[in-house]
Amino acid sequence: MAPDTGRTEERSGRADGVRILVIWLILSAICMPLVWFVWGPHLPPGGLSDQAAGQRFDNKVLGTVATPVVLLVCTFIIYALVNWRQDGDDIEDGPYITNKVRWSGWWVGITTVTVLCLAVFGTYELENNNGAGSGSGPSPLFAASGPYLPVQVIAQQWRFTFRYPTYGGMETTSLMIPAGQEIQFNVTSLDVIHSFWAYQLGVKADANPGVNNVAFVKAYHPGKFNVMCAELCGLWHGAMTADGQVMTKADFVAWANRTEAQEAPVTKLLPKYSTVYAPDETGAGGTYYGPQYPVNP
Repeated sequence: MAPDTGRTEERSGRADGVRILVIWLILSAICMPLVWFVWGPHLPPGGLSDQAAGQRFDNKVLGTVATPVVLLVCTFIIYALVNWRQDGDDIEDGPYITNKVRWSGWWVGITTVTVLCLAVFGTYELENNNGAGSGSGPSPLFAASGPYLPVQVIAQQWRFTFRYPTYGGMETTSLMIPAGQEIQFNVTSLDVIHSFWAYQLGVKADANPGVNNVAFVKAYHPGKFNVMCAELCGLWHGAMTADGQVMTKADFVAWANRTEAQEAPVTKLLPKYSTVYAPDETGAGGTYYGPQYPVNP
């Protein structure tokens, strides 16, 4: 009696599937805890603020969920290269896989549920992170609950400055904030669209002309951070950066009072504090800082 090649191939295919499944489960059981406990604490943007820590948690969740997906693809590819490679000069296609409706249904169902759950999780985390970078304009969906220190972020080609309305409206070129206190950033622009990105703080908010875009942050402890523009805004976009520092409350108050007194002669020449500024001789147009700074050609 001739052997039933169809049944033999089916049993061989089932054995291959079981081997791939076992290898994948073992690798997933090893790598997922490594991603969460070993790699996770080092993921960006760090833990300098509430918002940064929340975003690092999000990255840990997404990285851990993505790990078995990546491992399944890599396991299948390596297994196929090792066990199903074609010897010699034969380049014909292998046998087609048919009548696997159940497996296809499981694959579509699991991946669909996973993607939808991650979409809900990501949306909730984005909007529930004290409005940091949610792009909600002057009325964020989730605002700070306690008292906060307002700091205005003013963007223009090609630098940031920062005004402190509670300290006489003084303006500085470095962003200083106190640790342990909620900060309300009022982000605006004098000319084109920019993006205020305080990377280590986990804050990113569009700076649009004529718009006050509010974002909140609360830093845990003193430390330095970088501010940069994340929106292509002209010729010197890549050089549009600023320094930032989280200080103790006592050091911040001392610095703010000292700077307010030192900058008083200059502060009185600035436009009166407002949530937005008109792009004219009182604001942008290349005259806000004087002709010594480059303008967009």
